[in-house]
Amino acid sequence: MAFENMSIWCWLIPILIGIICGILGYFLGKGNSKGSNNASDIQIWKDKNAKLTAELDDCSAKVAASAIVAPAAKTPTVTVLAFNAGAAKAIIGKKIKQDDLKVVEGIGPKIEGLFHSFDIKTWQALSDVSVAKCQEVLNSGGDRYRIHDPSSWPMQAKMCYEGKWEDLKRWQDKHKHGKL
Repeated sequence: MAFENMSIWCWLIPILIGIICGILGYFLGKGNSKGSNNASDIQIWKDKNAKLTAELDDCSAKVAASAIVAPAAKTPTVTVLAFNAGAAKAIIGKKIKQDDLKVVEGIGPKIEGLFHSFDIKTWQALSDVSVAKCQEVLNSGGDRYRIHDPSSWPMQAKMCYEGKWEDLKRWQDKHKHGKL
């Protein structure tokens, strides 16, 4: 009886191992078959690359063409508002000179000098500057200017430039030390 059981296992184990090896061989061989087709894959990728490069060149040409046309088509309009010193003095309570940056709460003579060194000399120029640029101007003066908060300066300068003296006075009375 042992001989009969032994022959079944002797045949069954090699057959199972053969089937398992066959399946593994199939999957390993299938992975290698992709490697044999590399030449066609490379050609497909080269074609896609050429197509995308052509599209990029086309887009770059369109951007360059629009950049050449855009400045000629768009000329900035500069609106010059008349400065009324009498109205400013009546509302603010002191004599105001045109484009005096010291009218902006938080800007004194030294900070005004820093802005002038950055070619920001008018209310309009200050109103067009970002808060980050104002901070850059302050940083150029050194550590003693770190306590200043320029976040409201462009807005105040815009009120000055537009002649909105009542709004400026109301804002400065409400927000002491020029802080938002």
